[in-house]
This record gives sequence, structure tokens and C-alpha cells, in this order.
Amino acid sequence: MKRKLLFGSAFVFIALAATSCEALSNCERCKTVIYDSLTGYVTEGLEETEYCGTELLSIKTKTYPNGNLRTTYKCR
Repeated sequence: MKRKLLFGSAFVFIALAATSCEALSNCERCKTVIYDSLTGYVTEGLEETEYCGTELLSIKTKTYPNGNLRTTYKCR
């Protein structure tokens, strides 16, 4: 009986550990892109930052307006 409980708990632990890595694979490297609506000038940031999971989703969907400038994130 103890052996069955041990194998059962080991199986559950391994199953949980295998699915927890999915969030790590959903990562992208993003940099800022600034659009100027008056001149049409585009400035891209030099440094890329890695975002994962819900933080990545929120970065991709947000736009930060500041007067005639609009900042977004470009991810790859």
C-alpha cells in the first residue's frame, strides 16, 4: 500500500513539474519603439528585455501616449 502511495505521489509531482515549464517557453525579447505622429519619425530602443507570461501579454497590448509621441513594444 505504501508503495502505491509513493508511486502515485511521485507521478503527481512529475506531472506538475512537467507542466510548470510551459510558462518559461512563452517568453520574448522586447524593445521600445517610439513613434512621432507629427514628423513620422520612429526611434527604436537599443536594449532588449525578456518578458514572459502575463507580463509579456500586458506589454504587447499597451500603448503609452505622451503628447505627439506614442511608445509601444516590439517583440521577437
